[in-house]
Amino acid sequence: MAGFRDEEKTGQDTTVSADFHHALMQEVMTTELLRIKVLIGIAVVFSVISSVIYFTAPDALVRVWHGNFKPSYLYSVIVPFILFELWVHSAIIRHQKQRRDLPIIRRYIGALIETSMPTVALGLHIDSMGPVAALGWVAPLVYFIFIIASTLRLDFWLSTFTGFVAASELFWMAMYYRPDGTLDPAPDFFYHCARSVVVLVSGVLAGTVGMQLRRQFGASIMAATARDRITSLFGQHVSPQVVERLMAEGASTASDIRRVAVMFVDFRSFTAGARSRSPQEVVDRLDGAFAVLVDILDRHGGIVNKFLGDGFLALFGAPFEAGDAAHQAVAAAREMLAANDRFNAGSNWPLRIGIGIHIGEVVAGNIGSPRRKEYTVIGDTVNFAARLEALNKELGSQFLISSAVREALGDACPDAVSRGEIPVRGYEHPVPVWQLG
Repeated sequence: MAGFRDEEKTGQDTTVSADFHHALMQEVMTTELLRIKVLIGIAVVFSVISSVIYFTAPDALVRVWHGNFKPSYLYSVIVPFILFELWVHSAIIRHQKQRRDLPIIRRYIGALIETSMPTVALGLHIDSMGPVAALGWVAPLVYFIFIIASTLRLDFWLSTFTGFVAASELFWMAMYYRPDGTLDPAPDFFYHCARSVVVLVSGVLAGTVGMQLRRQFGASIMAATARDRITSLFGQHVSPQVVERLMAEGASTASDIRRVAVMFVDFRSFTAGARSRSPQEVVDRLDGAFAVLVDILDRHGGIVNKFLGDGFLALFGAPFEAGDAAHQAVAAAREMLAANDRFNAGSNWPLRIGIGIHIGEVVAGNIGSPRRKEYTVIGDTVNFAARLEALNKELGSQFLISSAVREALGDACPDAVSRGEIPVRGYEHPVPVWQLG
């Protein structure tokens, strides 16, 4: 038995782990898509600004460029870059739809190609402006845009690699790239080395931030995955609303007094019909009937507090407040009766429902031992609702309500028929009972 539990736990852990890694992969891809959109947006804005300056103040560009600036210089770098980013964007979308991760080698190749784009632009600057002016102008600063954006990769090594590529290419361009073949004036090794080290450190810092973001994403996803799993498993045994309350407030939720509409539902003569059928037939018939009725309860704001063999106890107004518990309970009961009739029409085992509803104050909360508690309601309201439902068998009815429910309904229930004052087991005096069709 212990071995079986260990295998079961291992299987559950494997499922959680797979769900976690898939969710984290999707989150990383989503941030990658954001990074690509940011880079494309920056490229487009930069192109527009440069074009506007070119057409409105061409002399300024000619003076800074140290020659005849042409938009084709700009577009020869930016257009291929945007096309490349769009291709990467489409590849990520395709992998997302296929629920597959991008191969890591493709990520590094993409980072290499992206980070080399400023190097190409720097080369054009040096061709026109000369190394001193070009290295002191805008192009070297563009590397920092890619390094900062690499944070959205949520990968320490990819950001560090981006910083390394930027630092290496900047250093090489500063030290050795001379279109005219001369090194006059001679580049200062330590000057350019120090700049490249700063770029590399920026990549490491971006990777550190990305790694921290990844951990936070992972923690959030792990918590959400665990919460969904607990809700799914626990929700099979108690109402999802109770699960939500326990998850939000903890098991130590204090008991309180609530005004609640209590509904008891029971299938008449079910035990007698079950004697001539197999256990599986009994379970299947109950499951099918309960599925229909519980769905109706959910739509009307009710919850199943507990199943009672061939019946159940439902609540309206607990664990969460309900503005009109009586109306909700009666509306649900009417729909349940109609749905059961439709369900019986196609079944070789028709079931007859008995429903009793009472409204009043109850003590609601988590009750039980220190090791195991159950959210439930106790009080005379619950007891009377149970007695009310049991009267259906004696009165030949299917749906009975108390006078408290009848008063709460007011004019909204003209079809209520008084069955007079009926003796109820456990109560000293007869109590008024109303029947609904």
